[in-house]
This record gives sequence, C-alpha cells and structure tokens, in this order.
Amino acid sequence: MGIVDEDVVRVRESADFVAVAGQFMQLKRVGQRYVGLCPFHGEKTPSFSINAAHGLYYCFGCQAKGDVITFVREMQHLDFVGAVEWLAAKTGVTLRYTDRQEGEGRRRKAQLTEAVAAAVEWYHERLLTAPDAGAARRYLRDRGLTGEEVRRYRIGWAPDEWDALSRALRLPDAVLTGAGLGFLNRRNRQQDVFRARVLFPIFDPQGAPVAFGGRALPGADGPKYRNSAETRLYSKSKVLYGLNWAKDDVVRADEVIVCEGYTDVIGFAASGLPRAVATCGTALTDEHVRLLKRFATRIVLAFDPDAAGQAAADRVYEWERAHDIDVAIADLPAGQDPADLARADPDRLRRAVEARVPFLGYRVERALAAGHLGSPEGRARAAEAALAVIAEHPSDLVRDQYVMTVADRCRLDADRLRTGLALARRRGRTPALPPLSAGDRSRDGAVRDTNEIRALRLAVDAVRGPEMRALLHDVLFVDERNLAAWRALRDGPDVHAAIDRADPGAADLLQRLAVQDVIDDPRDIRRALLRETALRRRADLERRARESPEPGAWAPSIQWLQGRLEAIAPDARPSREAEDQLLAWLADQGEER
Repeated sequence: MGIVDEDVVRVRESADFVAVAGQFMQLKRVGQRYVGLCPFHGEKTPSFSINAAHGLYYCFGCQAKGDVITFVREMQHLDFVGAVEWLAAKTGVTLRYTDRQEGEGRRRKAQLTEAVAAAVEWYHERLLTAPDAGAARRYLRDRGLTGEEVRRYRIGWAPDEWDALSRALRLPDAVLTGAGLGFLNRRNRQQDVFRARVLFPIFDPQGAPVAFGGRALPGADGPKYRNSAETRLYSKSKVLYGLNWAKDDVVRADEVIVCEGYTDVIGFAASGLPRAVATCGTALTDEHVRLLKRFATRIVLAFDPDAAGQAAADRVYEWERAHDIDVAIADLPAGQDPADLARADPDRLRRAVEARVPFLGYRVERALAAGHLGSPEGRARAAEAALAVIAEHPSDLVRDQYVMTVADRCRLDADRLRTGLALARRRGRTPALPPLSAGDRSRDGAVRDTNEIRALRLAVDAVRGPEMRALLHDVLFVDERNLAAWRALRDGPDVHAAIDRADPGAADLLQRLAVQDVIDDPRDIRRALLRETALRRRADLERRARESPEPGAWAPSIQWLQGRLEAIAPDARPSREAEDQLLAWLADQGEER
C-alpha cells in the first residue's frame, strides 16, 4: 500500500532539493555540491553535503543520508507517504495510490484537516465581529494582545451555545467527531466541544490546523483550560504550539524556547524572540524533544523546572545524552510568567533568555541560594543539598566541575566534597546513566581515497557517471564493499536504485560518494585501476611460476602482461586499444580463477 511508484519518482525528480533544504538550513555552494551545518546533529564545521543533480545528501559527521524525501521525513517529522505528499504539494504533482483504502485514509485525513481549518476561520471571525465576543475581546486586550496578534495567531471565540459551530459548518457526524470539534449528545444530535472560551488554534509544524486550546474567561465556571481531545490529527505528546511560526528562527538561532502557555509564545514573539513554543497542557515529552532536535541543539526552558521534581532531572539528562542537545533554564524573575513579563518589561524577558544557565547549574544555584552561607553549619548543609543535586548527573567531568564550584562557594575542601559525592552515588540516590556505546558515538566516516573509491565516485556522478561505468569491470575491484557498490551501480538504472538494492555498507558508501566533488578524469582512473590489477596479476603469475615444476610454461603470459603494463605506464602515451585488450585478458583470467 502507498503511492504509485511512478508518482514517487516524479516527486523526487521534480523537487528542488537545494530550495527544500534551504527552508531549514543555510547552504553554500562549494564546487559541484552544496554544504552546510548538519541539521541532524550539533556541529560548528559544515559536514552536510547535497548533490543537487542526484537529489542526495550525506553528513560526514553523523552519517545521516538519504534523498529529498528522506530529508523532508526527518525535518518535518512525517512518514514516507506524508513526506511525498508534502513535496507533491510543493511541486504540483498529482498523486495516485496503490490501494483504495490507503487513498481513502489520506482523503479522510485531508477532510478532517479541512474541517478544523473551517472551524478556525469561523471561530476567528466570531471573535472579531460577534457582539457576544465583547468580553473575550476585552480579556485579550487586558492580556496585552493587539488586534494584529489576534489576527496573526487566528485566535477565536466559541460562543456560549450548544451547537453554534455545528449548525454553521453542517459537517457529517463522522467528520465533526473525528476532527474533535463536536460529539453526538444523548438525543443523537450534534453538539460543540467548546463553549464560552477563547480559542487558540494549534497547528502542526507544516502549518496545518489540528486542534484548539480553549481558555475560559476569568470568573467563568469549569476548568480554566480545555484542549481538544486526541484525534487522528492531534496528539498532545507530539505537537508543540507555535512551532509552525517559530521554526525558521529556531533554525537560525539553533535554539528553541519552551514555555507553558499560548500567550507566553505570543509574548516572546512580541519581545523579539519568535522562537518560542509551548506544550499543550502536558509536560515536555521525549517525542517533543526528538521533534525539536530536528531544528535546534539547545532547548531553553522558560518555566519553573523544579515543579516536575526528580523525574524531570532524570529526563533532562537522558535527553542531553541521547539527543546530543543542551538544556538550559531562562533566568525569569520569580512569580512572573513570560506573557506578563513581555508586557511589563520586554527587555527583562530578553535578558532572561540571554542569561540562561545550564540545567544542572540552575539547580545547584537554587540549592546554594536556599542555604545560609554565613555560618559553618549553614555552608555544610547547603553543600550537602548541592551535592545531592550534582550526584544525579551522569557525567563524571560535569559533576567534578560543579563540585569545585560548591567548594569555592561554601569554603570547603574539594576532595572532601568528592568523597561525599561518591558516597551519595554509591547509596543509589540517582542511578547513573550507562556510558555511550560505540554505536552511539559519532564517527567521522572517513574513507581512504583509493583508485577504487575514485572510480566509484566518478561512477555515481551525474555528468561523468555513464562514461565511467562504461569503462569499469568487476575484475578491477578488490575490496569487497567497493565491489558490492560497483555491482549495485552496474545492475541498476540509476544511483537511487543502486542504493536501494545494495547491502547497508555498500549503500552507505554510494550515498557518501554521491555528495562529494569529482575532480578526476574517468580514463585516468581506469588506467590506474588497470595497472594496479595487472600488477597484482603479474605477482600472482610469478608466484605460480616459482611453485610450478615447469616454470617456463608461465613465461609467455608473464611476458605478454609485462608488455601491456609498459603500454599503460604513467609516462606512456595513452592507448585505448591496449587498455581494452588488457581489461579483456584480466576479465578472462578472473573467470578462469
């Protein structure tokens, strides 16, 4: 099931990979390739390379690789079909599906999205124009929101009626309920989910509306906040409010600010920090972090991290380790949320982010600040509290840095504190995270630049590849991985097919070679490979002659081969005829062996 193969190929060939990638990262042309800082791992020196002709990418730092569809999947957090559909919308390709149910499922999702979009517009228009929305408009003005912000964020108003939206949109029951906009009451009549609430539409990273966050007016009965139930479109553990607006600035800054409220996101943007997102009524989850890692390597928490307690610390350290990110805490004034601070003192809000501190540093400082450092007893108790926090961190080096900080602040001997720290960890207050395995560590993926590698690099090149492939033969490859890569290229119609059919090692090799610049000449490389292969064959014949009871029988073959080696020597005049004769002979010898 899925999209017709021909349509997938059309989408891949129609997409401008450089333009697509440029929406998420900065690229610079270097030779025939485009390079930039890898969006999948933190780095300061560009190791991410795109071959625009083939539509392939490879990162020499973290070994991320793929085509434009893979790139969109990773960056936009989509499955294969979703990524193809995303690109199809950009390129104007009409898709066909291989299974009727698959197509129906996609059409169903599109129908639900259209329903939510219609609700966004209806609620928004109601807020702007309806007399019953006066109190909601006053509430938003009191919170400091301007009319421009109300329109930008499509804020709406759900009237205090049972079925106003249902009557206005006239959606089928299945669509109304499937989109999370309404339900069927006991009389089997449509009824709205939201009543008498200011509504903040929630969008997915691509900007499609998926849900609502509803805020009751001050003094109203019932819970202050009510969010949409989870639907086919919306999962609160995977969606972050505001990411659709923030992602461009997040990528530029390599930093994302995570806060708790919808108005916090709007306040950060109004203060010149349009890279804030908010959780939708839930704690920050691992799925959230995986999503954010696609855009930035630093997460700044703009809420009180102590509220989540010990479990939050464990999660933060695991996130830092597993996703190679840094988690910091914004220096917010006590008792003020970002939305209020944005209105009262936007400069202070900006300084809060600029003065961010590492997560562990924040917690250590809180432990020390809560103590009384004016007496020996107070310093000892503060040091014990700080050590308990430090003991939770999995890194020996990080722990020791903070031990020295505590020793200096509390005027205590660092070695004694190290002893106390070791005791705290032995008592098992916080289990240490296991060290990174070899498979978790980034590798530079260096490949020795042999003539076999140069030949393969030419063979995958969009311009000189056909010429190089016509000059090569299996017998010219000794390395098993190189031979497997060559055979995949030889038997396939294009590089994409070769990568798909090759074993993982050969596929990885082809992927990385496809994004490297080509500077060699095909005929020079073929001649060098012929010479290397012929020298190996001559050495083999000479060994056989030494071991044979009739060594003279090997002399004609050795002499003939020596003559061909002289004909293709580096200082000899190139002779295509001599090279072809030698290759044919080597191929025959290889088959005999």
